[in-house]
Amino acid sequence: MKTYGTTTGPFAEKPFFKREEIEQLCRDELARCDLYPSEPAPIRIDRFVEKRFKVRPSYEDLPAGLLGFTLFGDKGVEQIVVARALDEDGTQPAERRLRTTLAHESGHGLLHAHLFAFGALPELLFGDAVTADVPKILCREGGVSGVGAGTGRKPPYRWWEFQANLAMSTLLLPKSLVEQALNSLLIRQGFAANRTLAVDSRERAIRLLSDIFDVNSVVARIRLDGLYPCGIERQLTL
Repeated sequence: MKTYGTTTGPFAEKPFFKREEIEQLCRDELARCDLYPSEPAPIRIDRFVEKRFKVRPSYEDLPAGLLGFTLFGDKGVEQIVVARALDEDGTQPAERRLRTTLAHESGHGLLHAHLFAFGALPELLFGDAVTADVPKILCREGGVSGVGAGTGRKPPYRWWEFQANLAMSTLLLPKSLVEQALNSLLIRQGFAANRTLAVDSRERAIRLLSDIFDVNSVVARIRLDGLYPCGIERQLTL
């Protein structure tokens, strides 16, 4: 991980992570907490929050559009709060949105806690009653992959949210477990050693990942597109 000075966003510094670094970090953290399954299965993300950050997620009434937030102290994560509405809905899509939000907040905890170590408050993340005078990252609808506001508008790019979403998808759908789950659908073409996914198998793969890892289809699609980009199977034959 490298760090650069930046004038975009709420922090003076911007950490840069290679995707491989996030993959390895999330795998190691799950394994360290004894929560990396031996075969494809839903990740116990609520238990990961408890074991890794030594906090229990709390559920509170939050303003409309606010999914949750992570409270930081000089020693890291002090609290993770999620909108009570996600917890009380009771439907499968809501349960999966809840899992997505917890994984997203865990991503902030893993990748961004050091940005708060010296007590510098990022003003652009605050400014309403729910924040008070303590350092938090607020996560709103549209900023968390798979938990959108349904407006059809693309949310503004915020690098800290993009990074947390990468960690979220990696925590919920670890690469090696995804490969195991899709073993029968992956193909090898040309001279490349890596396997890929045929276009006509993508929708089936999304449904399979959603069922196995207990995530909404949009999260499965994002993860699939990251691991097996559309069109790569055609490029391998050139």
